[in-house]
Amino acid sequence: MNSAGHSTDFWPLLVYAVSAVALTAVMIGLSYVLGQRHREQSTDEPYESGVAATGTAQVRFDVRYYLIAMFFVIFDLESVFIFAWSSAIRELGWPGYLEVLVFVAVLGAMLVYLWRLGALEWGSFSRKARR
Repeated sequence: MNSAGHSTDFWPLLVYAVSAVALTAVMIGLSYVLGQRHREQSTDEPYESGVAATGTAQVRFDVRYYLIAMFFVIFDLESVFIFAWSSAIRELGWPGYLEVLVFVAVLGAMLVYLWRLGALEWGSFSRKARR
């Protein structure tokens, strides 16, 4: 730091930022100058692995698809919490172990609740229809 209290060590960051912007500008400029220019009828058509596009792109999914996706994200996030706990298990000791047991018990109860509710069933029939 100098006498005014300002750090003069910001120049590497400035050089990095300027070089990143300059490199990006050079790559975009060269792509524009050296790139191919062609205009054919097939240029604007979508290409899907050689299959001709049919119908509309606005396909409606069943709401159960989104429910299962949300459940997956929720349970996946909880696995991240358990992984973080496992990396700090020595520091947490027995109180941390008991807390993660309660956490896993709540997760298990939630999974059983969703299962009994029929929210995890993907088939066309519901649990209430089978009774």
